[in-house]
Amino acid sequence: MKTKLVSSTMLFGLLAACADTATIERVSAPRAGFTAVSERAQSSRNGTPAWHLSATEIAAAEAQTKAMVEGKTISADTAVQAALLNNRGLQASYAEIGLSASDVWETALGPVPSVGVSVSGLAGDVTRALEATLLTSVLEAATAPQRTRVSELRFRQAQLAAAAETIALSVETRRAWIEAVAAFEAAALVARTQNAANASSELATELGQTGALGAADQAREHAFTAEVAAELADARLEAQLAKERLSRLMGVPLSEIVFYVPDALPDLPGHPKTRTDIEKLALQNRIDLATGRLELEAIAADYRLTGQTRSISDVALVAGFEAERGEEEGSEIEASPVAEIEFEIPLYDTSRLTSRRGSLEYLRAANLLADSAVAARADARAAHLEVTGKYSVARHWRDTVLPLRRRIDEEALRSYSGMITSTFELLQDAREGLEAQLGATDAKRDYWLAETDVTAAIWGGSALAAEEDGGNEE
Repeated sequence: MKTKLVSSTMLFGLLAACADTATIERVSAPRAGFTAVSERAQSSRNGTPAWHLSATEIAAAEAQTKAMVEGKTISADTAVQAALLNNRGLQASYAEIGLSASDVWETALGPVPSVGVSVSGLAGDVTRALEATLLTSVLEAATAPQRTRVSELRFRQAQLAAAAETIALSVETRRAWIEAVAAFEAAALVARTQNAANASSELATELGQTGALGAADQAREHAFTAEVAAELADARLEAQLAKERLSRLMGVPLSEIVFYVPDALPDLPGHPKTRTDIEKLALQNRIDLATGRLELEAIAADYRLTGQTRSISDVALVAGFEAERGEEEGSEIEASPVAEIEFEIPLYDTSRLTSRRGSLEYLRAANLLADSAVAARADARAAHLEVTGKYSVARHWRDTVLPLRRRIDEEALRSYSGMITSTFELLQDAREGLEAQLGATDAKRDYWLAETDVTAAIWGGSALAAEEDGGNEE
């Protein structure tokens, strides 16, 4: 019995030395895994995130954010960076990385054998109690590499989830900035309409006193003025609410810190900022697809599927040319390169699966990944169509509608100067011109929102959710 006792005690020591020191070293850093999150966010050009782990770091981030925005007119990039520094919800998502790293750490430590022997137990066969306890520890040690592999894959998934939250916040903040600037620009245009309406109403009152304008015509002018006043109040309220939404995402309370947004959105660029290979970019960069791949690997590791037998399609790039006729009638036929992209989904040999649950989990994950790939391609195509379409609409307002309205205003002023038209007709033309400017502002806003959605389609932000939450409210 003495020999057995000594052997069992030695086994305790061997089990205690089973810790995976290399893995522990990788996940033991305070911000283990955050570098991958930061690099992905910067690759998507969505700012530089920071993970605060102490009250001192939180206070420093608040001070940095305050210095960035207080009393200043902020750009979209500044708003995004402030959100990445100061949004508490984002910091909470980063904590999930640390929790996942702790899981890897605990798994990599290996089993910690322990045994309790009562005094009465010394009278019997102590080695039986030791061996019964050690049996469980031996089994845990044997499966430790497999469980460590699975926990590492879950850790990588946690990093991707945090990166997705980072990009989603960046996209949502940029959209909120666009909405806020557009709302203030629209409010300023309605205020100009209000000035014209007030002038028309005052003139109607004066003409009514002289008997030159009937009561019904006076009432029409006064009613219009009252309606524009209501529209102005609503536009100003919407602008303030849009700014409040922006400040919430930035983590900046407007009651404590005052900042401003520009009076108008940037002008349209020379061409829409999108690419014809957007589907390929989406398949390469979408976080949900990367997460789906890791899920397949995790299930394969969990059920010990080591033999990859084949793939559902290959990643293939087939160069070719497609003749496309220009948008305008009579334009020449242009040859543009096209690419057919297929998404590779690895399949493992499931014949070794003895568990029905394991087989179903694997098939479910594979089908979900395939569905995500289809959705990613559809999102990319839709984003490309939307940004190019919205650009064409906004450009039409800028290059066709507004110049015509300016021409009408010029001719109306000449007619008024020549006493051909009345003051009311001149003011009516001015009101219609301002309405055209409002339409152009809305079209420009829609283009910039569509451009933001391109980023979401490529990297996996939450553009669709933002729209459903009221991103395009009227």
